[in-house]
Amino acid sequence: MTSSTLRRSLTTAAAAAGTAAILLTAATGASAHVGVTPDKTSANSYALLTFGIPHGCEESGTTKVTITLPAELNDAQPTVNPNWTVEKVTEQLAAPKKLADGTSITKRTSQIVYTAKAPLAHDLRDAVVLSMKLPDAAGTTLYFPTLQTCEEGQTDWSEIAKDGQDPHALKAPAPSITVTEPAGADGHAHASDTAGHTTEHASALPFSGAEARSWSALAAGVGGLALGGVALARSGATRKQEAATPNR
Repeated sequence: MTSSTLRRSLTTAAAAAGTAAILLTAATGASAHVGVTPDKTSANSYALLTFGIPHGCEESGTTKVTITLPAELNDAQPTVNPNWTVEKVTEQLAAPKKLADGTSITKRTSQIVYTAKAPLAHDLRDAVVLSMKLPDAAGTTLYFPTLQTCEEGQTDWSEIAKDGQDPHALKAPAPSITVTEPAGADGHAHASDTAGHTTEHASALPFSGAEARSWSALAAGVGGLALGGVALARSGATRKQEAATPNR
């Protein structure tokens, strides 16, 4: 192998390692905000919304997460998480609300409160899941202001971008989803309704431990490639030196 070929191999390996490191950093940083990821977003459908809970109070552990439901929703069913206790908070409506089936309600679920059985350490994350029926209003953006209470301090994830404001400039954005067109007559959702629908912020995507391990494996693999290139270069140099040494 020529020296120029070796240099190209090492350069490629180093570049790949650098790219993997950048992607790993971006992926882990993506969990900085409380965010929500739905399994579906089509209007008038039942959806599971997963709320990712990262650190939110410097180095203080999280003790409670209060998720406020938008006015467009009447109820939500919280999924049991063994690390938390959960309760539903109801509110009295100012006037009876008529439903699509003709019945009326005078109360609605306004908040879902998860309380940690033990404080969630700042360097760990968790996720809670809510089941709900989405409104029949495609194009509507639903915001879920979330109050993250910690052993010391709290973070109120409730900011909503104003007209003309860059949503990425918000320091504590409210988790949100946008309702899409309903599923077609064949039962399949339209192209705009995808399970991987994200909020306005890339940071809203929950980043799981499995994903972290995948990124780590990628970085480790590329790092091994770089080390292998270095070893190959040294082996080639040794053979060249031996060839240049006359036999005694």
